[in-house]
Amino acid sequence: RFWFMWDELSEGALGAVVLADTRRLEDCFAAVDYFERRSIPFLVGVNCFEGAPRYPVEDVRQALDLDEGVPLLMCDARDRESVKEALIGVVQHAMAYAADRRQTVIT
Repeated sequence: RFWFMWDELSEGALGAVVLADTRRLEDCFAAVDYFERRSIPFLVGVNCFEGAPRYPVEDVRQALDLDEGVPLLMCDARDRESVKEALIGVVQHAMAYAADRRQTVIT
């Protein structure tokens, strides 16, 4: 819903977290596409909370058509520790992504 701000918000970003709700996975397609097209590393955090259906990680990966290299984790956006793990995950992924790109340029 904040499309008009995405370019400004993502400028200089090291990575991103796409928060997915299993009740509305289709809402994630635009965000996934946005980060893929701009080569911004991202991970998908599947928000687990009461009342939301739970699916195996591979089913969610397939439903979102994610590459194997995109981290996908279960989290609870209301839980501080869970959010911390997601942020650590995106930083680690961004670092690995940058290292892979440097290696590709060198070889």
